Amino acid sequence: MSEFRDAAMQSKAWPFEEARKLLKRADAAGKDEVLFETGYGPSGLPHIGTFGEVARTTMIRRAFEAISDIPTRLICFSDDLDGMRKVPENVPNPDLLQEHLQKPLTSVPDPFETHESFGHHNNAMLRRFLDTFGFEYEFISATEFYRSGQFDDVLRRACERYDDIMAVMLKSLREERQQTYSIFLPIHPETGRVLYVPIKHVDAKEATITFDDTDGREFTLPVTGGNVKFQWKPDFGARWAALGVDFEMYGKDHSTNTPIYDRICEILGGTKPEHFTYELFLDANGEKISKSKGNGLSIDEWLTYASTESLSYYMFLKPKTAKRLSWDVIPKAVDEYHQQLRAYPTQDAKAQAANPVWHIHSGNVPESRMVVPFAMLLNLVSVSGAEDKETLWGFIRRYAPDASPEHNPDLDQAAGFAIRYYDDFVKPGKVFRAPDEKEAAAMRDLADRLRAHEGETDDETLQSLVFAVGKDHGFEPLRDWFKALYEVLLGASQGPRFGGFIALYGVDETVALIEKGLAGEL
Repeated sequence: MSEFRDAAMQSKAWPFEEARKLLKRADAAGKDEVLFETGYGPSGLPHIGTFGEVARTTMIRRAFEAISDIPTRLICFSDDLDGMRKVPENVPNPDLLQEHLQKPLTSVPDPFETHESFGHHNNAMLRRFLDTFGFEYEFISATEFYRSGQFDDVLRRACERYDDIMAVMLKSLREERQQTYSIFLPIHPETGRVLYVPIKHVDAKEATITFDDTDGREFTLPVTGGNVKFQWKPDFGARWAALGVDFEMYGKDHSTNTPIYDRICEILGGTKPEHFTYELFLDANGEKISKSKGNGLSIDEWLTYASTESLSYYMFLKPKTAKRLSWDVIPKAVDEYHQQLRAYPTQDAKAQAANPVWHIHSGNVPESRMVVPFAMLLNLVSVSGAEDKETLWGFIRRYAPDASPEHNPDLDQAAGFAIRYYDDFVKPGKVFRAPDEKEAAAMRDLADRLRAHEGETDDETLQSLVFAVGKDHGFEPLRDWFKALYEVLLGASQGPRFGGFIALYGVDETVALIEKGLAGEL
């Protein structure tokens, strides 16, 4: 066993912990393949939580491949045969959709007028997002899965074991719902709508169901060939049985249903998969993000201001803790990701197995050339008034003469992101204040010492100079001194390591900035 595989077998990183459970399962069953699945309900535009599910599943998949030679596959399953229950709030032409309520999403017109249906449009959006991140997956449309006959054997088995599955479901339902519930939802042969109606008879031998539609007309339909779909809870277990799924993760809101999914899978002849339940994603107000509401950050919005890798890093962190998806998490995610990249080459196998970047890059970890932190770039944009990357590079080259857009593509990309992020989120919230008497005296002293400084102008030397000024002027705790610098000179309550900021922005430029702050010109 290689040194890294040995470390991975002991690692407490959550992807390796899940991978070891899967390896135990695969070995016990004598499996020659391990199948991962993620499910997606295309009732609205894919949101960032959808990406997170696939990203995290992929991390577990790659961790499994690091400790086992058993081949793996990942299926992304779209429940696009589901009926459209309501018109999403964040789509054009909503009136176009209103008359198609309860029809399968792949039978609803595309309000964007780019695909043959709303379901096809949303599936294409999902695939484009996943392809942006280079995920390896196989896409399955529920519409095709049902209509092509791939689900037929399990549907017939569900007819034969209808009472057993109903017994599982009825225990979880209120008495009123029990009276009308069925695991099968017929698709009306005339209107094409998904019907939530009582089933009058299930014929196990013929594999048909009989029901009255909402107008009281009786119909008998075969459960095969896409004429009928499962209710969503039975669909989970039936899908696991039909595909032979070994692993699926889902949000905490599904956790109480796990025993139901598992038992239905077993009744239908399958083996329940391994699960991983993650905490939910919240918007800036602490509310659960929703596809239909469109609240919270979207994938495209994150990628407007930061790299794909920074988003993957954010998804790796504490999946069992609720994550707030708002604009202010982006700069920290970018800088922490690069901190981990820089640490990786110096670490032993145990530390590398726990490092998020191993899981983001599947062990092929690149070098970070981000010689200026993203948070520092934001402050540089603020004080320099830069409106393009070239202006920022003028400062960066003085700070790091060997850096260039060609040699430091990650930094060049981040410089463009920083300008956008500053304009949209930092600039509108900037509030400068005047210094009090003590702070003004210290800032005048700092400007004088910087003018007189003839030594090195590296981060550490300048940080020591700033530190000494604060100490000499009696700031206790010293963070009050730095807080004053941020609020007076940068218009924010927190900011960068100030010595590093001076080294990047320039000594003379910083002196001029202090003079403006003292004169109330900021």
